[in-house]
Amino acid sequence: MGGQTRIAVLRETADGERRVAATPETVKKFIALGATVAVETGAGEGASIADAAFSEAGAQIGDAATVVKDADIVLGVQGPTPGALSGAKAGAWLAAGLDPFAQRERVDAYAAAGVEALAMEFMPRITRAQSMDILSSQSNLAGYKAVIHAADAYGRAFPMMMTAAGTISAARVFVMGVGVAGLQAIATARRLGAQVSATDVRSATKEQIQSLGAKPIFVESVVGIEGEGAGGYATEMSDEYQKAQAELVSSHIAKQDIVITTALIPGRAAPRLVSDAQISSMKPGSVIFDLAVAQGGNVEGSVADQVVERHGVKIIGYANTPTHLAADASALFARNLYNFLSAFWDKEAGRPVLDEEIGDAVRLTQGGKVVHARLLGETA
Repeated sequence: MGGQTRIAVLRETADGERRVAATPETVKKFIALGATVAVETGAGEGASIADAAFSEAGAQIGDAATVVKDADIVLGVQGPTPGALSGAKAGAWLAAGLDPFAQRERVDAYAAAGVEALAMEFMPRITRAQSMDILSSQSNLAGYKAVIHAADAYGRAFPMMMTAAGTISAARVFVMGVGVAGLQAIATARRLGAQVSATDVRSATKEQIQSLGAKPIFVESVVGIEGEGAGGYATEMSDEYQKAQAELVSSHIAKQDIVITTALIPGRAAPRLVSDAQISSMKPGSVIFDLAVAQGGNVEGSVADQVVERHGVKIIGYANTPTHLAADASALFARNLYNFLSAFWDKEAGRPVLDEEIGDAVRLTQGGKVVHARLLGETA
């Protein structure tokens, strides 16, 4: 990256994607670092950001080919097609959510094109990288949206209401999986006045559930299973634990009005949490929101972007939940990208220089090759 670093922001082309990888706020901040920023015409439309707002912030506005020409760094929410990057400098960086396992052929194509692809979802879960973590920022909004959408689909009120005509009972909400999305789902359901319970395979989450005013539902009879994988992610459980968990959940789920499932295992299909038999035990009119539907689903029979009715229960889930809150999701995603690049900005070089810990964690391709250990079948 010689001279002034040029940062390009392309309009997202994936179906239904309304987010954008920069905002006027982050454009100003990149320019303050000494970079130039070019934004494709209409890139912010889906997130309610006009071209004029980007222009006023100091960005150049143009068509895709003009924007990407001679770019040192390309920012994206989802990975663009490799062809969209032609015209960028040799060795240009691409920083985006790249879905490396599901999009392996595209990663190979980035390598062949000489692009240095940086997968933002591979950001290590360490303290100094928290502000760069797109999974956390987007999951937080997804957990909120799941409850709001479920509340809308549910034919009754969430809070207890005492009226002259009689009392309405509070809705019972059960959150399965207490990561970032699950915690926000608990908090949102509580704010709406629901009676909330939650479960997770990680016993350490019990206190977090209680701190939000919800009831923890945990298997107590199987000892010594913490469920904590590398980097703070959940890991898969033993058969004994899964059986005990299924029995506990089955008895609990039958009493619930709303179930929110949030469980994901990086690089793997989403674990099945709710079976058809469990759905059939729920009351007619109940709602299940499957936040993992795009990764195969936690709920039997869930279909992305469709309302499926089974046994009188509505099963819903978005293929891309954060895009339904495009303005806020874009603002957070863009800050994640800025926080990432600015943390490594070398003033003398006029560009970011990654360190080994975070650089090796996110870098998928370099020098025309795929270099990430997790994609090469090595442990990482």
